[in-house]
Amino acid sequence: MTNSAVLATALTATLALLVLPARAEDNPKEKCYGISRAGQNNCADSAGMHSCAGKATRDLAPYDWKYVAKGTCEKLGGTTTLVK
Repeated sequence: MTNSAVLATALTATLALLVLPARAEDNPKEKCYGISRAGQNNCADSAGMHSCAGKATRDLAPYDWKYVAKGTCEKLGGTTTLVK
């Protein structure tokens, strides 16, 4: 390898490390019910209406949820527990 190729490889590797996403434990998440928009939920709803992410049919349904940064759910108007 030429010096310029080694330098380019090292630079690419360094930049890749800088743009990697944060580890999950550095960015804790929690389920937040009642804030997802239609088609933007993260997983199956708690009422058994659908079984997959992105299948919510209405905005702000209390049984649909999405992951948010820990501690922000109530600020967004949701709740971390399912309200029946």
